[in-house]
Amino acid sequence: MNWQDYIHSDEQIVSGKPVVKGTRLSVEFLLERLADGWTEQDLLDNYPRLSKESLQAVFAYVYATMKDNLVFFPASNLRQAS
Repeated sequence: MNWQDYIHSDEQIVSGKPVVKGTRLSVEFLLERLADGWTEQDLLDNYPRLSKESLQAVFAYVYATMKDNLVFFPASNLRQAS
């Protein structure tokens, strides 16, 4: 999966946040929906310009940023589940 085929950033779109190409749907927004309990099918049903591949690209993008240490949370800032 080459996430660059699906995700891009443009200062004129959503303040430069990474978005799915051809939409104003930011990676952040989509992840928030998923964290709120939406399913992949919910997203596809509500945002018809999304595809399964573009959602997979969102995960590939997040993985790449975490892998390259572009996103890092010190262990002291993370809470353990009780």
